[in-house]
Amino acid sequence: MTTAQIPIAAATTVGAVSLTVASLSQAVDFYTSRLGLHVLKQQGETVHLGVGPEELLVLHGNLGARRVPRTAGLYHFALLVPTRRALGAALKHLIDSGVPLQGAADHLVSEAIYLADPEGNGIEIYRDRDRAEWKLLGEEIQMATDPLDAQGVLAAAIGAPTDHGLPEGTRMGHVHLHVGDIAEAEAFYNGLLGFDITLRYGRSATFLSAGGYHHHIAVNTWAGVGAKPNPEGAMGLREFTVVVPDAAELRRIAAITSPVEDNGGDILLRDPSGNALRIKAGA
Repeated sequence: MTTAQIPIAAATTVGAVSLTVASLSQAVDFYTSRLGLHVLKQQGETVHLGVGPEELLVLHGNLGARRVPRTAGLYHFALLVPTRRALGAALKHLIDSGVPLQGAADHLVSEAIYLADPEGNGIEIYRDRDRAEWKLLGEEIQMATDPLDAQGVLAAAIGAPTDHGLPEGTRMGHVHLHVGDIAEAEAFYNGLLGFDITLRYGRSATFLSAGGYHHHIAVNTWAGVGAKPNPEGAMGLREFTVVVPDAAELRRIAAITSPVEDNGGDILLRDPSGNALRIKAGA
């Protein structure tokens, strides 16, 4: 693990992800009936979705939005469920709902399933193994892409309610981004903001975290080295949220960065590839 010179607060997490969608009604239907989120509130063409009181996703409708290929932006957002039983229930609900899966994996630190929404936004649903089971390989947290024991995951959910996909306690676990340059992204997320580097996947991807987690943010160049920012108003990532534990940490970050926006409560930054992140203090 490559520790930042001034690490971001250990209790830092990621929060809600905001997406621009061309068909708001279709997206809301998918995320509620297929994925199991609930509408928390709607303001015009903006819909806030979550589980229980936890806001996880904000959808901004824009009928003119189009997908622009090979740009920076969202690779996937990852919803962390509290138990293997919950992951099995979510998997069964997706199967019963006829949602096509794009993959599944055992990452050693976690078990995960992958899919996409109707507009191609990547989604991971996963559960973590206990940290005592995580292993280091040198200074890096050991992760892999091994086959998922899908039958074992489904068996863990026998008797669990499956009329909705995601239980209370589900939260945003991490966000994985397309960027144009790995070194520039590392300089921003590790060198400036202070996330530790937990794993480098060759020269094409880097995983970063706060507080020893396997990763809160990942970056890759799989959309192409030198990928340009996703144009404003295009389909896909609008911004994602980083939640620091208190106002003092928020002020520290504001002092060392150049916020695009600072409304006195939270700050908006853009990484070198144009991905927007909103940093706010937790309650």
